[in-house]
Amino acid sequence: MQDHPTPEKILQTGMAFWASKTLLSAVEMGIFTELSRGPASLDSLSERLGLHPRSAHDFLDALLALGFLKREGGRYSNTLETDLFLDRNKPSYIGGILEMANHRLYPFWADLTEALRTGQPQNECKTGGAGLFETLYADPARLKEFLSAMTGVSHASNTVIARLFPWKDYQTFIDVGTAQGDLAVQIALANPHLRGVGFDLPEVAPIFQQYTAAMSVADRLTFMPGDFFKHDLPKADVVLMGHILHDWDLPTKKMLIRKAFEAIPAGGALIVYETIIDDDRSQNAFGLMMSLNMLIETPGGFDYTGVDCKAWMSEAGFSITRVEPLTGPDSMVIGIK
Repeated sequence: MQDHPTPEKILQTGMAFWASKTLLSAVEMGIFTELSRGPASLDSLSERLGLHPRSAHDFLDALLALGFLKREGGRYSNTLETDLFLDRNKPSYIGGILEMANHRLYPFWADLTEALRTGQPQNECKTGGAGLFETLYADPARLKEFLSAMTGVSHASNTVIARLFPWKDYQTFIDVGTAQGDLAVQIALANPHLRGVGFDLPEVAPIFQQYTAAMSVADRLTFMPGDFFKHDLPKADVVLMGHILHDWDLPTKKMLIRKAFEAIPAGGALIVYETIIDDDRSQNAFGLMMSLNMLIETPGGFDYTGVDCKAWMSEAGFSITRVEPLTGPDSMVIGIK
């Protein structure tokens, strides 16, 4: 006998922004960082965070019910996950992407319907402001938040790439659009024989250099300023593009793949990774929604399937292409010259 349909999933998804904003506000207020010092009572935590008494109890218990806090004997504490990933003082912190989601994406996504009907971005461009990257790179504080966000969303996959790819066969690499430099850092940490270059706009240099120094790999990682629209890519055995191609329209995607092909020797590799959509376009919901985020944030960007990317690589001259899963919704597409 068939189960009777229920509206539960519809309602949960339709109202999911309640849970999302509850978590985002908790990250913004630093609750998990505060609780990393130890369990705290309602009154103590409310005072330390500046919570109003009308809402404090409901807010903390909502985080408890959502699985982001624990409570024992009237004292709240972090879960294993929130203590590891949402304490700003830990290197495993991934909250940067949530901070950016809270400050930028949450308000912009309110206009998704308009974006779907017009095909136009709904960020600062909508009111005559500069585009996404011009806006971010013009403000050092916002740039640092954005680059930290890129580390947060990429770190788990970065560590897998550092271990999974056959780096023993190569000596040098370049990370295009390196941001804070976490992909380059993880590769260098896992492969002491490698030397790498982080390639990005000049404004990124001090943030990259500070991060690589803090991770004790600055002696093997160099920052090279450049604009991939204006300059050729530096020569290297392997070129990496993590969360780069989806920012741009199809002609630009193909141009960047061609530049990567020209930068590597015979036998060299291009690694493209992001939330690659499954070829049937029916499973990777996060990848498909990431593509909607590119609609919100960029004039022409979109995410794509592994089949799509392999075809573009083959068109550029790569002789062997393959797709390998990473973590969560991420995969990498590898092209060998």
